Amino acid sequence: MIEGADFTLTFDKVRAVIAEWRLGGTRILRTGPRLNFWRATTDNDRIAWGENATDKAWRNAGLHWLQHRTDGVEVERIGEEGVRITARVRVAPPIHRHGFECVYTYTIDGNGEIQIESMVVPRGEMPSTLPRVGLQLTLAGSMDRVTWYGRGPGEAYSDSKQAQRLGLWTATVDELYTPYIYPQENGNRTDVRWVEFANARGLGFRASGVPNFSAHRFTTQDLDSARHTTDLVPREFITLNLDLAHQGIGTASCGPGPWPKYRLLPSVFRFGVQLTPLSEK
Repeated sequence: MIEGADFTLTFDKVRAVIAEWRLGGTRILRTGPRLNFWRATTDNDRIAWGENATDKAWRNAGLHWLQHRTDGVEVERIGEEGVRITARVRVAPPIHRHGFECVYTYTIDGNGEIQIESMVVPRGEMPSTLPRVGLQLTLAGSMDRVTWYGRGPGEAYSDSKQAQRLGLWTATVDELYTPYIYPQENGNRTDVRWVEFANARGLGFRASGVPNFSAHRFTTQDLDSARHTTDLVPREFITLNLDLAHQGIGTASCGPGPWPKYRLLPSVFRFGVQLTPLSEK
């Protein structure tokens, strides 16, 4: 456990993940962040188009059931109040030989600020594209007030963002959801410089460093397995995705797939996310 003036952070060295983050005694973070490469497939993902990745190709590669194996964790002090944790993890599907070799570097300072640097190296024969690359975590259900600077107010992806405007936006987590008749990936906001999540008292955190976020009261698995909106039952927690990149949405259900520049190709990914505590207002 790491403690500061107004925060406590518990790190699970077995799973190489933050197990809990409390600010002023209030539980903010439930689980995560962990690297995530899967999204609930869209109508367009489920339509085959040429040799590029589709729902079928991604599932054949086992990207929907990736497992995390901890290969090592090192902890060191930084100055008088800082801590650095380096974790080496393999993220891969069972049976298959391919996977992702990953390194997380967590830096926690005396004020409770968390910097997470991630490096991802694909190994083995990967599908031609990936659904997404980013971090997924879960928040307390009360952390449902959202403010961000980026494109809004509606959902936007790399190849559909021209419909949204850059600006400062506010919403609740429930308002971020796009209720497609057939549940699927939805609600992403892009070109985001920062996003804040807070409870009714204003206690929470700001996340910055990656251009995409989405938040739901459903898990990715909930959205992926549901066939109708009535199949979805809200959870007591919030699933938050902080993404470096997404595969483009395209129009394969009635036209072509994403243009080449919007396809997310397997490569070495390096990115950082900063979580900064917010005090009560």
